[in-house]
Amino acid sequence: MKYMILVYGSQRDYDTSTEEGAAIGEFLAKFTAELAASGELVDTQGLTAPVEARQVLWRDGTAVITDGPFAETEEVLAGYWIVECAGLDRATEIAARLSHCPGPQPARGTIIRPIMGGE
Repeated sequence: MKYMILVYGSQRDYDTSTEEGAAIGEFLAKFTAELAASGELVDTQGLTAPVEARQVLWRDGTAVITDGPFAETEEVLAGYWIVECAGLDRATEIAARLSHCPGPQPARGTIIRPIMGGE
């Protein structure tokens, strides 16, 4: 079964010190390498800072475009991993390892979503 593991952050997470950013990058590189070595990694991508985001809403048939960051959102999607593993329990074990990442922990935690058709 395939699962998407979603990780959230905030603009301040992208503004971390060079030392903290390096520690986070090192942790995530090792985490991802271990998933690749186990054969469970399908894909992973980090996303750029919220300041580079754009929101498109439709109002009365017209696109209303707002550039980020968005003051009304404290946390944003920071990146994801798509894993193929035995089941939700294994996906949960994988996601739980992200709690050991240096830096602030997102208030929303890590979200795991089964992928439709990923059986």
